[in-house]
Amino acid sequence: MSSLRSLFALLSLSLVCSPTRADNWPHWRGEGGNGVSTTAKPPTEWSETKNVKWKVAIPGRGSGSPIVWEDQVFVVTGVPAEGGARGALDFVVLCFNRQSGDLLWKQTATTGTPHEGTHSTNNYASASPTTDGQHVYAHFGSQGLYCFTLDGQPVWSRVFGEMRTRNEFGEGSSPTIAGDKILVPWDHEGPSFLYALDKKTGEVIWRVERDEPTNWSTPLVVEHDGGEQVVMNGQNYARSYDLKTGDELWRCDGQTQRPAASAVAMGDTVFVTSGFRGSFLGAFELDGRGDIEGTPDVLWTKSRDTPDIASPLLSNGRLYYFKAKTGILTCLDAATGEPHYASERTKLRTTYASPVAANGYVYLSDRDGTTLVIKDADEYQEVATNNIGETIDATPAPVDNQLFIRGERHLFCIADE
Repeated sequence: MSSLRSLFALLSLSLVCSPTRADNWPHWRGEGGNGVSTTAKPPTEWSETKNVKWKVAIPGRGSGSPIVWEDQVFVVTGVPAEGGARGALDFVVLCFNRQSGDLLWKQTATTGTPHEGTHSTNNYASASPTTDGQHVYAHFGSQGLYCFTLDGQPVWSRVFGEMRTRNEFGEGSSPTIAGDKILVPWDHEGPSFLYALDKKTGEVIWRVERDEPTNWSTPLVVEHDGGEQVVMNGQNYARSYDLKTGDELWRCDGQTQRPAASAVAMGDTVFVTSGFRGSFLGAFELDGRGDIEGTPDVLWTKSRDTPDIASPLLSNGRLYYFKAKTGILTCLDAATGEPHYASERTKLRTTYASPVAANGYVYLSDRDGTTLVIKDADEYQEVATNNIGETIDATPAPVDNQLFIRGERHLFCIADE
């Protein structure tokens, strides 16, 4: 009996002493692609100094969002190459210790000279990395997709060619991991495709042609009826593909020009939006086939105040989105499309970062460095207004009791002091 008690005590001690597994934010829109953490409890108030656990300078330019896996935080950037050709950049992946902000490793994925320009508010490292907890993947568009181990060792790379974007606005679609695949969107002013690669080797599993011009959205993977669908935005059509084969399942038009916002989903419904030179929001049933325009698989649509660059947020049955590049906010009942509130004029003015939700709050960021925190509720209720003193284009990452904000010059870890 004493031996059993000793064994029980030893097991209990090991459980107490084992480190708590950290939650993760492996993709720029979180685990499920909707912009929500169901476990994080980050602060609602901070400033350039208040509740800043640490901040570190990020060299070069980049607006890819930070991702977090356990004790590692990953960001990407483009840094002027020393001694290289004029305009040449080092395309870099940085990994930081989550608790201290110390640099754990730095890898230059490639060095190259961009073949075309980019919008003044864009840059050459605007796609967000993603991880499955075994590897981290960094996509630099025309400069290629790169796979590293979590300790920074190169595994494989694949270059897809040169993108020609609308008006040289630049690149920015992020890849998405789904099971054994990594999905890479490739919509531009030339031949457009959606790729599914073997995430372990980089080999092409399937490639589907898309009659679409430039598009900055990211694929969303949703489960439905025993299978998985890949939902993609597009100027001509919103579309869904079979994850296993790449076959197109359904499509619906109504979109505006050069979409950028990524889809979100609730149950068997997916929501696709665009907001440049027009407004469109469609709620689509996933069991549709073929062209579903005008069918019952289109549950409802909206034609005003829809998002352009910032993607919508879907939290607790509420669909939040900004009007184009403004801080005008709408919150709908996702099931019915009826507004909880509409065209709410917030304190924000120019929004590129997508909203995120955690612990009953919604975090809304402005390019002037402001993050407005509101209640995740049917009524508009402001909680706090915070500013880090530099531009925010990247979407913040809420994990555990922390919020990671990638500013124009620094990466911030926000946590209660």
